[in-house]
Amino acid sequence: MSSAAPSTAPLEARTVIDPDVWADPYSFFEQLRREHPVWLVPGLEMAFVASHGLIVDALRRIDDFSSHLDVLLATGEDGNPMLFRTEEFGEGTTTLATADPPEHTMHRSVVFPELVARRMEAMRPEIEAFIGEQFENARSQGTRVEWANTVAHPVPARVIGRLIGLPDEDWPNVMRWALHGGLLLAGFHTPKAMNAISQENSDASRFLYAKLAEAGNDPGDDLVGVCAKAVASGDLNRGEAIGTLTVLLGAGGESTASLIGNAVRMLAADSALQEQIRADHSLIENFIEEAVRLESPFRGHYRQVKRDCELGGVTLPAGTTAFLLWSSANRDPAEHDRPDEVVLDRRIPRSHLSFGRGIHHCVGAPLARLETFCSLERLLQETSWFSLASDDPPRWEKSMFIRRHEHLPLDVTWN
Repeated sequence: MSSAAPSTAPLEARTVIDPDVWADPYSFFEQLRREHPVWLVPGLEMAFVASHGLIVDALRRIDDFSSHLDVLLATGEDGNPMLFRTEEFGEGTTTLATADPPEHTMHRSVVFPELVARRMEAMRPEIEAFIGEQFENARSQGTRVEWANTVAHPVPARVIGRLIGLPDEDWPNVMRWALHGGLLLAGFHTPKAMNAISQENSDASRFLYAKLAEAGNDPGDDLVGVCAKAVASGDLNRGEAIGTLTVLLGAGGESTASLIGNAVRMLAADSALQEQIRADHSLIENFIEEAVRLESPFRGHYRQVKRDCELGGVTLPAGTTAFLLWSSANRDPAEHDRPDEVVLDRRIPRSHLSFGRGIHHCVGAPLARLETFCSLERLLQETSWFSLASDDPPRWEKSMFIRRHEHLPLDVTWN
């Protein structure tokens, strides 16, 4: 697997909202790493950070770089990039992944034991059952299977819905809400469109408010119950609880859907790789790490510069919005040997940044890996071959933030 030839075109502000760039961004990332590893976007109080070393540096400097999601990239009515302030969305935008210590520490301590330590492995039979049901739907399609909307998207929605404590019959809404939230981060929408998207997302907030209120009367051992107990004890206020559940809903659905789709597409496109992993299922775990490195489900995350500082010799004034490009760092040759290839015996398979690093390492990363492993293993067991449909190419979600297939047709030979 190789990236496109390095770009030599001059970097312009419109690059950051060019759909063609984001459909295949890796030559753009290579140019940033080579010419401007910290790129001040012309005309915007924004910097793109592209190299592995500088991104890790920024992640360590929590006094300089805040995780607050105060500003997003958007498209103005004139078609040029602009910055959109999230204060218009109301409460809940600063929680868990977008919070700083000490609030972040409290939010994480509420959900982490329940999400990972106590529930993940216990959910494996349920995960496998969900996958089995979706594979029945896949088989019913015959030899042409639309993988994204049959398996990759529904499975994570059903898992995160069960983990949160939402009724099973609501999982189609859960999937819609989980994937819809990423639209606000796409970068291609106008402020008017983003406000409309936010209003649609309020359906999820109202639903979660109702479930939190119900759990307050009789909290269970699911995440709604855990958050209800935290509200009762004063560890979280109601807005923080809803924000935490919303983040988990979106991140748990979106990132895992992206990973399951990307991993299967890579196997479908590379016959030698598929044959190798078919012959030895012990390689699946390392392949998942390569898939998540090469196609980071989230291209990056925002940081807000809290005070005047320097990064990579570039002065960043307070108030600058920084976009830390995980997906560029993951292909940085200064950090990874053969960065654009699948290397199944990589010395440190988990050295990528796709799940973040440090205090903001994704609490759901083990769950995403488990869901992806179970999906890939089931696909390899139930088929003798699968490939990309030659007459119906995959389509990516149009986004500078998300790397997810909205359409992924496969030609499948079932066992």
